This record gives sequence, C-alpha cells and structure tokens, in this order.
Amino acid sequence: MNIWELIVVQPMTNILLLITMLVKNFGVAIILFTILIKLVTMPFTIKQVKSRRKMAELQSSPEYKKVMAKYKDDREKLAMEQQRLYKESGVSPFSSCLPLLLQMPIIFGLYQSIMRAMASTPVELLKLERIIYPFLDINKIVPIQNRFLWMDLGQPERLMVFGIGIPVLAILVVITTFLQSKAMEGQDANADPSAAAATGSMNKIMPLFMGYMAYQFSAGLALYFVVSNLTTMLQYAALGE
Repeated sequence: MNIWELIVVQPMTNILLLITMLVKNFGVAIILFTILIKLVTMPFTIKQVKSRRKMAELQSSPEYKKVMAKYKDDREKLAMEQQRLYKESGVSPFSSCLPLLLQMPIIFGLYQSIMRAMASTPVELLKLERIIYPFLDINKIVPIQNRFLWMDLGQPERLMVFGIGIPVLAILVVITTFLQSKAMEGQDANADPSAAAATGSMNKIMPLFMGYMAYQFSAGLALYFVVSNLTTMLQYAALGE
C-alpha cells in the first residue's frame, strides 16, 4: 500500500463506511462526511478569513495606496514594496489559496473512496476488505446501496426528463461555486489591478472546472461539491463575510 492510499484513501473509505453503517444510507453518509470535513478544516477557514480582512485593511491604508501610486510604472520596485508591507503587516497574499490546496487531495481521495466503498465484484470486495479497519464488520456494510434519490452514486449524475439526461448536480456545482467566488471577490475590492485581474480570472474558471468534474465523475463526488459549497457559504456568513 502506497503513502497516498495509507494516509488519504484508507482513512476516508473507513470513515465513509462507518457513517454508512450508522445511517444506513450512502448518500446521507457522503453529506455527513462533507460536513465533518468542513468542521475539521474550520480553523483554516477562520485563518483565511482573518488574513483576508487584514489584507483588505492593508490595501485600504494610505501607505499602501501611496506605494501603489509612487511605483505604478516600476513593477519590480512595486512588487518589492508590496512584499515589504505584507511582511510588516503579517499578511500572506497567498492565504486565499489555502482552502483550495486543502480541498484538492480531499476531492481525489473521496472519489477513490466512493468507488472503493461501492465494490461489487469479488476482486473489488477483496481489495476493500484489505483496507478495512478491524473495528468495522464489512459483512454489515457491503454491498453498499448506491441509489440516492434519483442518482446512482457511482455514475455521473443525470436526471431523466422526457428522455433527456439533465446534469442537475453539475449545474448546482457551477452556480454554488460561482456564488461562493463572488462573495469572496467582494473582499478583494481594494486589491491592486493585477491581483484583482488574477482573482477575477480564477473566479470565472473555477466554477466551470468544478462543474466539469461534477459532470464527468461520480454523482457521489458531485454531491460532495454541492454540500461543500453550501457549507462553506454558511461558514462565511457565520464569520460575517
């Protein structure tokens, strides 16, 4: 077993199976698992929000605006002065990247965990049994019921309407990711033009990228995206963002 399997896929698979054993529903287990992940990573979210607030205060300060005006034609000197102000203020310009960096291994790990948990063939069941923790009785959990509402959680989600498959979750992922991005974009209103342009581009690309993943991969992963986005927006609202 490689390091990725040991520290990411195996724990996530076991947590998913444990929650499934308790609630008797794999779709509900994914929702509860998502909320659990958001609670565990809440300290990082709080740190990110505080850092963004400090960044907004710095970018609104007279000293920052003075530097921006003084070195507007000298990008190298401007970057040096910005870094000096960031350091003096204890602000990291990369703080907004932290949630994304945390989310990416969770996304890939969850996808693999969902597919592992829904083992159906003898070979897949044997592989699953090898990574199950001793305190879990696999006979009480598998086979996993892969149906949740209209979805097959192991397949890309489509809601059939008059013979047309509508990717409802993928659409919701695009919408919720966009709303989440716009909410945070407002915090960067005072950012320098280059940073604002980079943030704006990312906020246009990310909803489409997440929507594509929700469209292409398993419904279980798309369900995670939707619940994660909604939970994140609730967290930001609770923190006054």
